[in-house]
Amino acid sequence: METIAMIVMDMLNPYDHDDAETLGKNVEKIVGPLARLIEQAHRQDDVELIYVNDNHGDFAATRDDIEETARKGRRPDLVEPIVPPRNCAFLPKVRHSAFYGTSLEYLLHRLNLRRVVLTGQVTEQCVLYSALDAYIRHFAIRVAPDCVAHIHPDLGEAALRMMERNMGAEILPARRILEA
Repeated sequence: METIAMIVMDMLNPYDHDDAETLGKNVEKIVGPLARLIEQAHRQDDVELIYVNDNHGDFAATRDDIEETARKGRRPDLVEPIVPPRNCAFLPKVRHSAFYGTSLEYLLHRLNLRRVVLTGQVTEQCVLYSALDAYIRHFAIRVAPDCVAHIHPDLGEAALRMMERNMGAEILPARRILEA
């Protein structure tokens, strides 16, 4: 059975930035399905759960610092259900793509993983750019639209269409996303 990498992006967010209110309203819709998917992924032997999260400009921040900042932010209700389990990989990032400036590609190759499931925020930014970076690195891509949050609905929908059409991404509901 093929092992899948499930990547949770940028969900540890203090929601203190431009567009945070709009984004927060959209994250409200995905936090339940995403929390259930994280729990499912964490229980499955054939899924490697990996968190990749923006360091919010703090280059000295550890995983615990990023988590604490998010929990103390404006929307702890969106953070608490998706806090990473202690025994999963956690990679801080500095830009939009989960691959840019991180060891994600090395980790995926080291674990011999060829398929990535992208979840988190923001669909038309970090999820889209990570999908492109996965595609050019020859990873198979899956995205669960009920586990990614957008800021702008039209751009989020366009990003999903682009990932499907231009990058061969499978767009599947959370209930099917971890199937082999």
